Amino acid sequence: MVQSARESIAKVTPMKQQRPYPKVLISPKAERSIKNGHPWIYGEEIRKIEGEPQNGGLVDVFAGNAYMGTGFYNSASKITVRLISRNANDVFDARFWRRRVEYAVQYRKTVMPGADFACCRMIHSEADQMSGLTVDRYGSILSVQITCLGMELIKDTIYQALWDVLTEMSETITGLYERNDTALRAREGLPEDKGWYQLAGVPVPESAVTEICENGVRYLVDVENGQKTGFFLDQKYNRAAVARIARGKRVLDCFTHTGSFGLNAALAGAEHVTCVDVSQTAIDMAKANAIRNGLDSKMDFLCADIFDLLTKLVDEKCRDYDYIILDPPAFTKSPKKVPDAARGYKEINLKAMKLLPRGGYLATCSCSHFMTDDLFRKILTSAAKDAAVSLRQIEGRGQAPDHPILWNVPETDYLKFYIFQVV
Repeated sequence: MVQSARESIAKVTPMKQQRPYPKVLISPKAERSIKNGHPWIYGEEIRKIEGEPQNGGLVDVFAGNAYMGTGFYNSASKITVRLISRNANDVFDARFWRRRVEYAVQYRKTVMPGADFACCRMIHSEADQMSGLTVDRYGSILSVQITCLGMELIKDTIYQALWDVLTEMSETITGLYERNDTALRAREGLPEDKGWYQLAGVPVPESAVTEICENGVRYLVDVENGQKTGFFLDQKYNRAAVARIARGKRVLDCFTHTGSFGLNAALAGAEHVTCVDVSQTAIDMAKANAIRNGLDSKMDFLCADIFDLLTKLVDEKCRDYDYIILDPPAFTKSPKKVPDAARGYKEINLKAMKLLPRGGYLATCSCSHFMTDDLFRKILTSAAKDAAVSLRQIEGRGQAPDHPILWNVPETDYLKFYIFQVV
């Protein structure tokens, strides 16, 4: 008989060895969550601790007498235990982490073939069973961010495994840059910092700026100062989808950042592209990228608040564009702010729909986990009703497969992306 998916997730391996780790006993609520496949245990879900766990060390998790898994412990964190294994016979040595790294890298080799493998996310935290670890590859440079104390304490082992696995695949890696300048680290009691990590026997690169090529577009990526780990890789194939229907279009690329959507559209034959962002620094980068790709003659750049600009264009009854792209930052990073975010998403989409002629095209997205797909669709439906238009869906997409989604870990599913014809 074939086991159900839930039974398969919940299955644990009987212990064959004496356990060296302190024991954490959890509540029925946490037990249900683990059996459903989620790796996090919150402080209020812990009923009892046997032994003296060290922050950043390993603990065994039990529900009654049943072993549920082993994970990193941190009493300073709201997520007090992050499970890394449900196999009681695992030994958490360098070989264990080497296997984890190999699985992650080989997965990318499969789903990001050819040139895409040279510029992709190598490790995606929970989705690769390496909680709090993000590794992005930009050509020969790995950019790393750690937001888990336990992972911080074993990073030397992880980094060596990454180096070994990639070099054994004949991939050229010249340096590893730590982008640990995120406020998320404070939740784990970790300091913020950034800088080159010194791999044994590997000289540190002279520059943290490198060139990448994505969908035929070349960019300079600054892994020291760029957004997140240097660049937004998750929209790679969504940018290609936008480009497929861009030929001959007059494009307005809103929240352009480094100009990536606009550049893809221009390279694909758009008649003209206007890139807009509230940050002058972002506009300067987008303009430099256009020049780098020889596309500056068919693009212009505007530093402006998108909400104000869209309002102004609607009031002026502007008909300059037949393709509008909306790629805003996350309007909410907590459940409490979802209603405010919903109003923001509706406003920009409603105004974009009003600006487009019948038969025009709209690409729109949300990168917030808390803005669910169901809610985002409802917002778009409401905006279309108020704009007195219909939406003909061309594509519904998500994040690129190098940012894999685990269905039992909803936090890994965050990007919603749609392309419509407005009719």
